Amino acid sequence: MIDDEPLARDLLRSYCERTPGLCMDGEYESAADAMKKVMSETIDLVFLDINLPLLNGIEFAEIIPSRTRIIYVTAYSKYALDGFRVNALDYLLKPVSYTDFLNAVGKAVEWFSMKDFYQDRQNVPFENDTITVKSDYRLVQMKTDSILYIEVRKDRLIFVRTDGEDVNAVMSMRDIEEILPASKFMRVHRSFIVNFRNVEVVERSRIVFGNTYIPISDSKKEEFFRKIGVSVQK
Repeated sequence: MIDDEPLARDLLRSYCERTPGLCMDGEYESAADAMKKVMSETIDLVFLDINLPLLNGIEFAEIIPSRTRIIYVTAYSKYALDGFRVNALDYLLKPVSYTDFLNAVGKAVEWFSMKDFYQDRQNVPFENDTITVKSDYRLVQMKTDSILYIEVRKDRLIFVRTDGEDVNAVMSMRDIEEILPASKFMRVHRSFIVNFRNVEVVERSRIVFGNTYIPISDSKKEEFFRKIGVSVQK
């Protein structure tokens, strides 16, 4: 738990103590003070404020390992979009009720359960020709060749497929990048991953899928064009 307000820490501590399965492993007034522990140990979940001294909660999330998940607890709703962009599991506004706290913890439990499922799938020797994602209350299996591109929208990923049947999944970009085969997929923008084997049209540094135009970040252009077999004049 990282929060510079003693009363906020007291409340979250009381919630953790009454919640089975949670073990509070440390309390810190600043993200800078917590950095060493999070970087050197396996920490599953951090309850994190945003307005913190020296290092704010968004900056902290961009630095720590992807294995550590975050639930923001803050008084400001204006940072919600930034929070989801750095893969937060939930965003709670103070004062936090125990019901909201439990719902957020439930999301964390669900995420770690699905992570274990994906890791088990990776051990199957079909080289990720198929991936399985959780969409609402269903598990959806997709052939990787059927995916045109993946777009992040807040805390969800949208899988746009060749058959027109889009799939919504509660995952982060980091999560899906770990299970997609690099021989087919590339992140070309902070909000988009494309299956470059399905790319047919590129126009003005944008990938065209029907009426959708996907931007290619300047830092990704050379790698992307190399993957699709096009040399770029410097």
